Amino acid sequence: MEKNAKTPAETRTIMTNIVLPNETNALGNMFGGELLSRMDRAAAIAAQRHSESTVVTASVNHVSFKYPIPEGGVVVVEAKVSRAFSTSMEIYCDVWLDNPITKEKIHTNEGIYTFVAVDKNNHPVAIPELIPQSDVEKARFDAALRRKELSLILSGKMKAQDSIELKKLFA
Repeated sequence: MEKNAKTPAETRTIMTNIVLPNETNALGNMFGGELLSRMDRAAAIAAQRHSESTVVTASVNHVSFKYPIPEGGVVVVEAKVSRAFSTSMEIYCDVWLDNPITKEKIHTNEGIYTFVAVDKNNHPVAIPELIPQSDVEKARFDAALRRKELSLILSGKMKAQDSIELKKLFA
């Protein structure tokens, strides 16, 4: 492993909170924006742990809402860096509804964020390599490059014919 390289476990951030009445919609479930904010914070901490520098949110690449989180529910957000590029990182967030009494945990949401490490003048800085360990971490690491290429194509920063990873999927 490279001298400054890190594993996803070294970036792991867990935030646990109870959903309060002012954080819910008319149906008594947590506002999506409230959850996105919590996910963004957890992802930022994971990115800071990896880069050891100030970070800024570059994009929210994907969020899925699979299961509502009710008022009074215990929500757990777990964030880990899934891939590091030269100055940017992809952070994968998993969200659970946790019942501390019954010990039941329901995977309710997931999201993928991109952060950039910056210096005090807000200029991008180099970050360490990420070395995935588990099968899930390796799968997320590999998929991150495809997601990055797709994002670059959709934003017009890369031509589809220049994509290496996406060509593998469709060729």
